Amino acid sequence: SSGINAEYGDNADISKDQQETGTLFANILLTLPTQSSSGGASTEDTVSSLAKTILEQLPPQFDLLAVNEKFPILYEDSMNTCLRQEVIRYNRLTIVVKQTLENLMKAVKGLVVMNSELEEVFSCLLIGKVPASWLAQSYPSLKPLGGYIADLVLRLDGFYEWINSGIAPTVFWISGFYFTQSFLTAASQNYARKYSIPIDLLGFEFEVLNESESQVSKPEDGVYVNGLFLEGCRWCTVNNSLVESHSKILYSKLPILWLKPNRRTEFTEGSTYTCPVYKTSARRGTLSTTGHSTNYVMSVELPSTERPTKWINRGVALLCQLND
Repeated sequence: SSGINAEYGDNADISKDQQETGTLFANILLTLPTQSSSGGASTEDTVSSLAKTILEQLPPQFDLLAVNEKFPILYEDSMNTCLRQEVIRYNRLTIVVKQTLENLMKAVKGLVVMNSELEEVFSCLLIGKVPASWLAQSYPSLKPLGGYIADLVLRLDGFYEWINSGIAPTVFWISGFYFTQSFLTAASQNYARKYSIPIDLLGFEFEVLNESESQVSKPEDGVYVNGLFLEGCRWCTVNNSLVESHSKILYSKLPILWLKPNRRTEFTEGSTYTCPVYKTSARRGTLSTTGHSTNYVMSVELPSTERPTKWINRGVALLCQLND
């Protein structure tokens, strides 16, 4: 154990213990009875109340016609196309969430039949788990029900803010995109069309900024993004480099990251670690019909004074969202 700690740090033990505990509690939840104790509120009342609370938190559906009118498809700005696609995807998800919750409340009252899908939603709401019917239409997420809904509302609010302001944000919350690759393609496409360069010759260079969101203005080229978490190490703003994590702190926020499109042949070489970016801590996904992974996003070159093999052994990665 001491050899492992020397190589991977105390945080590796914490991660292992958390994973084992999570598995244990997930299995315990599966064995819990669904009947309520006498004297308390019935499970039906509890689930109905929770369903009503979730429905009240969710904003209305996006008005696709209004969005299309306000953000027309422009040759010089592919972000409009990205936004239009995102609101369609989120509408598809929130329709499923709202319909299942509304039907569940009716089924509890006996107004509609409680089918197997609604039974699954009922059970999941009872133990704080995201129903499979939602995840089938959703972006990847390992969050429990409460965290998932809070995250979804934040994402929807972010897009409402973008739509209402009429202009793209200065710093994009990269975690808020349903299909992150479409955002990255839009950023590359804007650069390619501006300078008349074939998009397949382009890649991203990366720069971590020490300024806060209020201190930066929109870059001339590329995009600023935030919302990424480092697992396995942290970012040092003094050295502008990856360094050892603090003890007992498993994740740390990465400051604003500047994605700078450029010809791959013109990239500047440096002492960096090629850090993979994943949507969730599961670090695995399946290939979707677009040819992209459902979890892996891209690799980011981050400056490091240490040899890359150290961070590879630690499994250092950037995550778009945490599990809580």
